[in-house]
Amino acid sequence: MSASIATAEQRPLLIELLTEELPPKALAALGAAFAASIEKSLRENALLADDSATTSFATPRRLAVRLDKVLSQAPERPFTEKLMPAKIGLTESGEITPALAKKLQAKNLGHLAAAELIRESDGKQDVLFATGVAPGAILAETLQAAIDQAIDSLPIPKVMRYQLADGKTSVRFVRPAHGLVVLWGGDVLPAQALGLQSGNVTQGHRFLGAADIVIRDALSYESQLREDGKVIASYQKRRQAILDQLNAQADALGASLGEGDEVDALLDEVTSLVELPAVYVGQFDPQFLAVPPECLILTMRLNQKYFPLFEPEGGKLTHRFLIVSNMRIDDPSNIIEGNERVVRPRLADAQFFYETDRKEPLAGRVDTLANRVYHNKLGSQRERVERVRGLAVHIAGLLGANTAHADRAALLAKADLNSNMVGEFPELQGVIGAYYAAADGEPDDVVLAIRNQYQTRVDAPVTNASLTSAVLFMAERLETLAGIWGIGLAPTGERDPYGLRRAALGLISAYEQLHAGGFLKISANALDLDALLAYAVCLFPAGTLSADTAAQVRDFILERYRNQLAAQHERSVVDAVLAVNPPLHQVQSRIQACAEFAGLPQAASLSAANKRIGNLLKKAEGPQTGVDAALLVVPAEQALQAAIEAVAPQAQAQFEAGDFTASLATLAQTSGAVDTFFNDVMVMDDDPAIRANRLALLGRLHQLMNQVADIARLAQ
Repeated sequence: MSASIATAEQRPLLIELLTEELPPKALAALGAAFAASIEKSLRENALLADDSATTSFATPRRLAVRLDKVLSQAPERPFTEKLMPAKIGLTESGEITPALAKKLQAKNLGHLAAAELIRESDGKQDVLFATGVAPGAILAETLQAAIDQAIDSLPIPKVMRYQLADGKTSVRFVRPAHGLVVLWGGDVLPAQALGLQSGNVTQGHRFLGAADIVIRDALSYESQLREDGKVIASYQKRRQAILDQLNAQADALGASLGEGDEVDALLDEVTSLVELPAVYVGQFDPQFLAVPPECLILTMRLNQKYFPLFEPEGGKLTHRFLIVSNMRIDDPSNIIEGNERVVRPRLADAQFFYETDRKEPLAGRVDTLANRVYHNKLGSQRERVERVRGLAVHIAGLLGANTAHADRAALLAKADLNSNMVGEFPELQGVIGAYYAAADGEPDDVVLAIRNQYQTRVDAPVTNASLTSAVLFMAERLETLAGIWGIGLAPTGERDPYGLRRAALGLISAYEQLHAGGFLKISANALDLDALLAYAVCLFPAGTLSADTAAQVRDFILERYRNQLAAQHERSVVDAVLAVNPPLHQVQSRIQACAEFAGLPQAASLSAANKRIGNLLKKAEGPQTGVDAALLVVPAEQALQAAIEAVAPQAQAQFEAGDFTASLATLAQTSGAVDTFFNDVMVMDDDPAIRANRLALLGRLHQLMNQVADIARLAQ
């Protein structure tokens, strides 16, 4: 090591691992993880200045990180090391015992004498401590462990084993590695990884850049790669360069890239496929636009990594698309023509599948679902369709929807599973079925229901036009929850292969949006969850599902709702509302009412009293009877009875009207009488009749107070 490295100075540090093409969908995560791990290791060893910045680089063929201010050696640091009880570590004469000597050697403190140790009491016994000043970590000695840790902790989707150049040794990594650069300033620090020794040479673009590039120093890495290697090393800068070119080309053509997460996902993927991006315009025969646009868009994005272009007004698909190439050249005509030749057969396949499918009505495919297994314990997709039909008709009847349309939508919902188009593009389930249904002349609401059945949630208030969609959406999720849970496939930990958590939250969203659309009155419960689950369970053959499926699924749905609501509201309020198992569409209103009730001055005492009442009622013997006014002999209990009778009719009417906030506010008027009652009255009187009457009085109050929520859970 040179004398300059031995001194405690700071310089930028660069580490690059050159590889073969990395998995594009994992590249961004691999680059971020590599940089974060190196930074963490150096910071833990105090080798980074406080204001040191970290820059991550990731291209299809490299992972790299630059840290701006890295010390050659960390500062000395004082330490205090707890050793062992003094009676074990020292002899009676104060000499070090063999046990302590071994401990000191293990901690590299064997040079310490007994007199240099500190003896302190920990409250139980005297304990020996070693104190001193430890030398700081040395970069050259620490770096290897940091590199090893960074490689070992990478979130590699799939590891491969390959043989090194010696023909004997094999290593495991995501892709074969071909180079390791480790530069501190301009000096190469010794390190090794995956059979490679560190150096200062990297490689540029496979076709446009220099084969070997000698990196002068850590700071010149990015600019040398750009100028000599024709590589934009920064993932984020490369992504932005692609986006800028895409937008410029789209604007020049008077088009747009479209909207949605799919555009961002494709942008991420192509960023991971190129090192020097160039965007070119391609086109296909406009005749293919007769095919449903989703088919063309999917094949271009998924198979070819192209960006389809859309008309800026209305978002209609055009016959042009953008190609993100790894070759930035003056005459890209060969690249464009080659891509146009490649995409044509893909689009022709989609056209063929569509035209072939259209020769048979969608309804004609329903019976073929008998040949498609849904689950070996739950039968075929055809059998499932019948269960969903039963639920859809039942729900439609409860909501006053068109039962014939609900039945038709459920019958046709899965018919496209055996189509050629879905066979080629499974992502088009439901979407292509809706096109086929529309072409067959099915009602508009049936078509919409088929299209929307795979949505994650109902994300807008339900209207008359979307009511059939909501009905089918609920029916399918109820059937899924009951069936999959009932055969013992409940989610465990992170595993939820059948999407039951998503189904539960989707069902909840349907309740919320039906209410928002005016189809579920807050004061009614047309769609009782327990009743719907019981109905769903009955649609399966006897003995197929476990006996307590409906109750377990109900609890699961409420627990998912609890977790969702806890991110928006006080946990105690959420727990109070869900404890009384309310109709799902009333949950939000009840939470709002409880939140407002909690702000009242009477809330704390009433919540505490309610908790106390609940405990007393648990001790009651036998069923509660009505309150006997003749047995109310203490003024405080007479006052409580009067207070309850004064507010009960109004509070009950407000509750039944769905005005939960007003109902709780009305009941809060009993607060003074409740406090006086507990101050002046012994509830558990020796006289059984008096005791039972007082418990009945409290039971009446408890019943009124806990209709909206379990108010006791609001007590702090």
